[in-house]
Amino acid sequence: MPLILTEEQTMLKEAADGFLAENAPIAHLRKLRDSRDPAGVSRELWRAFGEMGFAGVVIPEQHGGSGLGAVEAGVVAEALGRTLTPSPFLGSGVLAATVLKGGSAEQQAAWLPKIAAGEAIVSLAVDEGPKHAPARMAATAARSGNGFRLNGAKGFVLDGHVADALIVAARTEEGIGLFLVDSSTDGVAVERTVMVDAHNAARVTLADVEVDADALIGSVEGGEALLEGALNLGRACAAASLTGAGDQAFQTTLDYLRTRKQFGRFIGEFQALQHRAAHLFSEIEIARAAVLGALQALDANDGLGRPDAGLAVSVAKAKAGRVAELAVQEAVQMHGGVGMTDEFDVGLFMKRVRVLNELLGDAGFHQERMARSQGF
Repeated sequence: MPLILTEEQTMLKEAADGFLAENAPIAHLRKLRDSRDPAGVSRELWRAFGEMGFAGVVIPEQHGGSGLGAVEAGVVAEALGRTLTPSPFLGSGVLAATVLKGGSAEQQAAWLPKIAAGEAIVSLAVDEGPKHAPARMAATAARSGNGFRLNGAKGFVLDGHVADALIVAARTEEGIGLFLVDSSTDGVAVERTVMVDAHNAARVTLADVEVDADALIGSVEGGEALLEGALNLGRACAAASLTGAGDQAFQTTLDYLRTRKQFGRFIGEFQALQHRAAHLFSEIEIARAAVLGALQALDANDGLGRPDAGLAVSVAKAKAGRVAELAVQEAVQMHGGVGMTDEFDVGLFMKRVRVLNELLGDAGFHQERMARSQGF
């Protein structure tokens, strides 16, 4: 399949870029940060996301969504990376929505329309340590009465402090279970953590949290596969956001090279900087191709994905992370000393890239995943 967007996908990209540029530019992030907004995210903007069809891009039409695929979700994620917009899109519109599509009819009817309309935020709680490591999950779900008792602690829960509900991944006797938990349930403690990029996550502690059997999403036997499918889409969308952030940092740097003068010449005329810019342009295009290839792999076979889709996602996340890191480092260096000041946006892109690199697995995690998939 050609590594280019279709006409419809290009139209979605233009709509997302235009909407965010007008309604949620970088000034939106600065306002939330500088005002110390207690939520750190705009519910009004999230509802507008729903009205535009972005919040429910992967949610089926019968539940109020757009019924589109991974590529379209990646298009929206890349637009968010360009503007650094704090948004529940990745946590709710991608991760939680994908898990809920595997839930019961009642669970889908209760939450998917609300997410698609931007009226609800649902957060997926998976990670527990300083690094992404689902295989080392320690949270437990023991059978209790007609339900389960949850115990454990989760970190890096995207927008967990404002979530209307949590999807908690925990170990059961049979395997990994995914449980839909109301944030106000007894025994659930949520602590907001403002990250270095002024986006938000939360620590969630579960102490003898009692849930009914109907809180289980899917089955305990199929929980691991359902979780892995959601994580793969989330990883690919995080890679798309990395590409968007890296490319926007590069475009901002190009504008600076064309306007900043030194020794009576525009600094973009110096050959050394031209070589560095050309190299970065090539790397960004390679990363963009890897990300689109991964998204297409997830969409293949009527949305079931190719057998190697997980490998393609790891290639994309690792490559996009490395390239975005290079892009923001070059941006700060080419801006000189002012690149480190808060007045210029490039420092904000550097912080965002650092967080996105850690989210759902850094380059090291995905390089090891690639090696193991190849038998090493």
